Amino acid sequence: MPGMVLGGRYQVQDKIGTGGMATVFRGHDEVLGRTVAVKTMLPQYATDPSFAARFKQEAQAAAALQSPYIVSVYDWGKDADTYYIVMEYLRGTDLKSGIRKHGALDCKKVAQIGSQIAQALSVAHKHDIIHRDIKPQNIMVQPDGNIKVMDFGIARAKNSHLTTDNSVLGTAHYVSPEQTQGKELGPTTDLYSLGIVMYEASTGQVPFQGDDAITVALKQVNEQPKPPSQLNPAVDPSLESIILKCMQKDPAARFQTADELYRTLRDYLAGRMQSVNSATALLPAAATTALDRTGATGATNALPAVDRTGRFRPQSATEQAADQEAERAHKKKRNIILGVVGALALIAVIIFAVTSMLGSSTTAKAVPNLLGYTQDEAVQKIEEEGFEVGSVNSKYDSSVAEGKVCDQDPAANLQMPEGSTVNIWVSKGAEPAEEVEVPDLTNKSAADAESALEAVGLVGKVGSEEESDDVGAGKVSSQDPKAGTTAKAGDTVTFHLSTGPSQVVVTNVVGDDESTATSRLKQAGFKVSVQSVSSSSVSKGTVVSTDPGVNTSADKGATITLYVSSGPESVSITDVTGWSYADAKAELEGAGFTVKLASGSSAEGIVTKQSATGSATAGTTITLTTQAASTDGTGADKNPTNGGGSDAGSGTNGTSNSTSANSSNG
Repeated sequence: MPGMVLGGRYQVQDKIGTGGMATVFRGHDEVLGRTVAVKTMLPQYATDPSFAARFKQEAQAAAALQSPYIVSVYDWGKDADTYYIVMEYLRGTDLKSGIRKHGALDCKKVAQIGSQIAQALSVAHKHDIIHRDIKPQNIMVQPDGNIKVMDFGIARAKNSHLTTDNSVLGTAHYVSPEQTQGKELGPTTDLYSLGIVMYEASTGQVPFQGDDAITVALKQVNEQPKPPSQLNPAVDPSLESIILKCMQKDPAARFQTADELYRTLRDYLAGRMQSVNSATALLPAAATTALDRTGATGATNALPAVDRTGRFRPQSATEQAADQEAERAHKKKRNIILGVVGALALIAVIIFAVTSMLGSSTTAKAVPNLLGYTQDEAVQKIEEEGFEVGSVNSKYDSSVAEGKVCDQDPAANLQMPEGSTVNIWVSKGAEPAEEVEVPDLTNKSAADAESALEAVGLVGKVGSEEESDDVGAGKVSSQDPKAGTTAKAGDTVTFHLSTGPSQVVVTNVVGDDESTATSRLKQAGFKVSVQSVSSSSVSKGTVVSTDPGVNTSADKGATITLYVSSGPESVSITDVTGWSYADAKAELEGAGFTVKLASGSSAEGIVTKQSATGSATAGTTITLTTQAASTDGTGADKNPTNGGGSDAGSGTNGTSNSTSANSSNG
């Protein structure tokens, strides 16, 4: 298969997965130039008409579903003997792998994932499509934290001829009791499976385990799950009650629509506990029919009792006996009431018959069907049929056009005495969605932005990435609609993630004066700081270098450091008077100065004068004046080498002459 081109445009690349009846490849759409996922039916099924019909139905059903939380189907077809479906290519990991790697998720994340799956199921159910195989393996968690529901491979439309096969098609750990028993399935079967997905996400394990699929399936029918908080104490009671309501054995005791479950999870995320408690109020336990391994049926156990926290606890034998006694009393009371009602009904019949025999003048007529009429038309119809117009009311009804009658009392075709009053309700159209304020998503991660939107009933969508000088990479830099504006609950808010600041080349300002360099860099979008450095080669006030260096790239808005020359460095001058010229010269040249001997001075003399004192810049010329060692007793050597002083000695001619302190006679 790799290397083939299907439908003249989809090049098949490497295999990325295999399912029960198909293989999935990474592919390339040569027309639109994008990566896609290509699902192809396994060869052994391609010649089977029933599997081909199922494959075709999957493609048609999935292609009709448009939701940010459902994998998109772009195309489908048949090329030679190969049936294929072209889908959105997803990056990320499936929820099952995530739970295996990280264990139980926190309650808010579980609710966020659950609410997104519920929104996906709502779209499918409105198209009369039941997924039938909701499980973590079919939930892809994308890099931005949002999910996509995948694989409608066993999904069925309610009106499909393929629904006659009600065999267990899902995975045993996630199937509903009615799916196990081969009963007719409705939207609540997907909600049961979603409840198990949230159970596993919040505890790290599935509620029912066994050695084989049959054992697990029987537990789905017969056993109550342990409350999630018993496996993970971090699960709070409100989320636990939502999960356990999804997992009720009786479909009528569960949430009845995916929208209802979504709204409850949204209220939970928003902290509206009163709404959650109201939505998860437990219904009376209802008996269901269970199957044993032989196929025999038997009554299942009643639901366990509930403690003050709203969590399930096992019933004791005493409590079970009390419940049974209460049930018997209830039935007895019901039978008495039914007997009284029956007697009253009999009396009414007798009265009606007697009245008829006495020739009552009141004629019974069928109430006309007024639905779909305008108010004026309905009033006219009521009067034409011999009835009286009662109250005219109005209410919201999304299924009936505004201005048309959407309800009536008495109901249409009911036999009523002529002249009876008929009340009508005129539709105001669909109820307007609640208006909410759009939150500020700036600097939030994609997951946090999604949570903030869900908390107020809005839907988040990740738009294109964009550069931002003010927002770090991976955070929200802009959104549409803007923060603070109003939107209707259910509206989509598109937010864009920052790739960080744009990169700008650092302008070459070396050799410019400080003012010019600062102006040029600011015009390029940088901030500027200045540091002084001494330089004997660059004039004072001129830029010596920059950091980062010139002609390199830096983030727009980054700070560029200018190193500006303060001129040559000033050096302290040592006082060398009284030193020998040779020592003085070595000292000053070592400090960076140039030494010059004054005219008429001897390099063998003692320094008596220097042209500069204090400090001067390196390289400055200092002139030294010297004087030969004194021979008249007035200029004794100040740098003796033999410890001698300025003592006068005896000349060889007997006269009293001063001699050098450095003389040979010491």
